[in-house]
Amino acid sequence: MRSLISLGLLLPAATALSLKVNTTIGQVYGMINGSTPGVAQFLGVPFAEPPLGDLRFAPPQPKAHANSTIDATKISPNCPQYPLTTVTDPSVYTIDSPWLQPYGPWSEDCLTLNIWAPLHPRTSGPLPVLIWLFGGGFYEGGLLTNGFNPSPWIQRTQEHIVVAVNYRNNIFGFPNAAGLAATNQNTNQGLLDQRLAVEWVRDNIAAFGGDRSRMVLWGQSSGAASVDYFNFAWPADPIVHGLIMHSGSVFATGASKDVTHSNFTFVAEQLGCGHNLTASEELACMRHNVSAEALVAFYENYTLGADAPALKFTTIVDGVTKFANFTERALEGNYSGLPAILGTNANEEASLVAWVGPQGPNQTYIHHQTLETDQCPANYYNQLRYNTSALTFRWYNLAHFPNTSPRPWEGAYHASELPLLFGTYQWYGGAPTALQRAVSTRWQDLYLAFMKDPVHALPRMGWPAYTPDGQAMAFGANGTVSSLMPVSALAVGCAEFPLPTQ
Repeated sequence: MRSLISLGLLLPAATALSLKVNTTIGQVYGMINGSTPGVAQFLGVPFAEPPLGDLRFAPPQPKAHANSTIDATKISPNCPQYPLTTVTDPSVYTIDSPWLQPYGPWSEDCLTLNIWAPLHPRTSGPLPVLIWLFGGGFYEGGLLTNGFNPSPWIQRTQEHIVVAVNYRNNIFGFPNAAGLAATNQNTNQGLLDQRLAVEWVRDNIAAFGGDRSRMVLWGQSSGAASVDYFNFAWPADPIVHGLIMHSGSVFATGASKDVTHSNFTFVAEQLGCGHNLTASEELACMRHNVSAEALVAFYENYTLGADAPALKFTTIVDGVTKFANFTERALEGNYSGLPAILGTNANEEASLVAWVGPQGPNQTYIHHQTLETDQCPANYYNQLRYNTSALTFRWYNLAHFPNTSPRPWEGAYHASELPLLFGTYQWYGGAPTALQRAVSTRWQDLYLAFMKDPVHALPRMGWPAYTPDGQAMAFGANGTVSSLMPVSALAVGCAEFPLPTQ
């Protein structure tokens, strides 16, 4: 754990006062970490009321004004979950990159966000803002993830602010309960958590030195799908002015097919909330008679036992945050059309297939899965956005380094690029290489430019917008920092896969 430095020793009084910020929920008090002394950190800032009691499984409610100063010096727990590595261990993540996995305690009182801002910005005026949504398959994930700390990036540039959002997953965020349907609240609560957090940032980021008119929403995997759901759900009021999607979109994720709410009812029955209860009684029982610990323990034990029926709590088509016809909606102009960056890694599925030992899984199978699950859906979406006149910038990552991908077969796997963006590659897994530092700096600078001007900045820096016969930005190809490659090369092999039906 990196120690805190006494503010009185580190900063003059006038600067120290900047760590006390007045917001719509009251005054929050932040901190400075000794490893990145140029970064003010406001951690665990609540944006919603704790989803407890009657608010469990319900849409989030805005946080009321606090009567005392809010201590924002510690990251709050992740939302309830058990680590997927309990099922998949060993894996690439548990063996070679544990800093990409959530850790630590969880709590239902988890609807918080973190804000990292430069203490001494290099430029005057409000700063652009990047809002981060973690991935985890809509099951796990959270702010307690060591690799997702942007302090090194902000320490280097002093030109932008990063906000990271906690949101509910699994049964807590996507309960799909009959009792909610009866009151028209059967929505994707986890996605509504994200929306409320972005609204909070819009209303408060100026107090932290941010520019509410220059905010970009960024996510990876299910976090990237969340960014895209946001894009379609609020086309007339997206709040943000740009989107960044890593290894995910509305076309790279499925939806729950549990139209009878049977999964929720099954869990309720196993935990003592059956007995011929009505839908409303079942919901009330699950809210007040079952602890969060019991819910998590049941689901963990049930999954480990590989019992039937299979249980999955994920996004549903609710007509509010998620739809069944994204292609049609895009062609009709029912999405924001904001400028976007989309990209995938060359060896995405190497970290997601079953671990078979140090020798690695079958590379042909990994390539097939990467095409079907990641690369080809991204190609389809790039073309769809182009056909609807939405500006898109495509990247493809081949960069992999010994401290993050120590085995030859791992390559650029799912999420392996994130330490390059956050800057945390230098903290874990051994000493970084010169090329790794250069790739990180280049990628960070491109994203920073996009935050400032999502329309014009990237072409000026040598990254052209997507066209069917155009070029994508490749990172780490043949030992280079960045280079252009034909977009057509990313479509090779995609003809064998069906087009998305959503």
